[in-house]
Amino acid sequence: MRLTPEEYLALPNRRITLLGMSGVGKTHLSTMLRREDWFHYSGDYRIGTRYLSEPILDNIKAQAMQVPFLRTLLRTDSIQIINNITVDNLQPVSSFLGKLGNPELGGLSLTEFKRRQALHHEAEVQAMLDVPDFIRKAELLFGYPHFINDAGGSASELDSPEVMETLARHTLIIYIRATEQNQRELIKRAERDPKPLYYREDFLDEQLQHYMASRDLEYVAQIDPDDFVRWVFPLLFRTRLPRYEAIARDCGYTILSSELLEVRDATDFDELIVSTLARQEPA
Repeated sequence: MRLTPEEYLALPNRRITLLGMSGVGKTHLSTMLRREDWFHYSGDYRIGTRYLSEPILDNIKAQAMQVPFLRTLLRTDSIQIINNITVDNLQPVSSFLGKLGNPELGGLSLTEFKRRQALHHEAEVQAMLDVPDFIRKAELLFGYPHFINDAGGSASELDSPEVMETLARHTLIIYIRATEQNQRELIKRAERDPKPLYYREDFLDEQLQHYMASRDLEYVAQIDPDDFVRWVFPLLFRTRLPRYEAIARDCGYTILSSELLEVRDATDFDELIVSTLARQEPA
């Protein structure tokens, strides 16, 4: 969707997709706006509650079955395990995705890791294709005039023209570009607290080969899961940046993470969008 500042201000229903690396402020902004008549659609929440709900529960049950006491209760249907995923608590999704490496350190085999990666990829594609339906639901069922799609940090990795065409047709795509300082902070945060990540398979295969050579490892089971995430995150970060830039250039707009820090409410956000459209308006 391409708009002039005047066209944006005239919209009775504003619909926006936020793209960018995890940590640039997408969810913080979306949470702020949902208090001011904006429907907050979280791609990760949709993934966890709709498309990966059963695999997530199966993973939790598999862990519980290793405890004899819980195993007996599960086998006799004496207890029930449920997800408690919320927009503000997506830990079950992250835990399911997992990390590659030594099983004694909580790591997954390469086969299982790739299986979960593939499931997550398909789930994220479907969650983004659900956006038009939720735009309709947000307005007709829940009475929200405005809609914000808080897309996951791996949205640039989907390689799905259908997804981007759908988002561009129904929403104004805004890419939040991390400033140099913000980039350094995100990398440092990943070093302090390495979290599960989604990787394109060709990227994973290439970087895994380099990592194992650099650590003189023969088997994936020898990998320290956290060490691999710390090592690979800066590389993943840098490969995602040009992908986001291309999306913004072809069908969206770009704002800086530093500009987002100045947004305190929906009015500030609208003003930022208007100024962004004005400075990036085609000549």
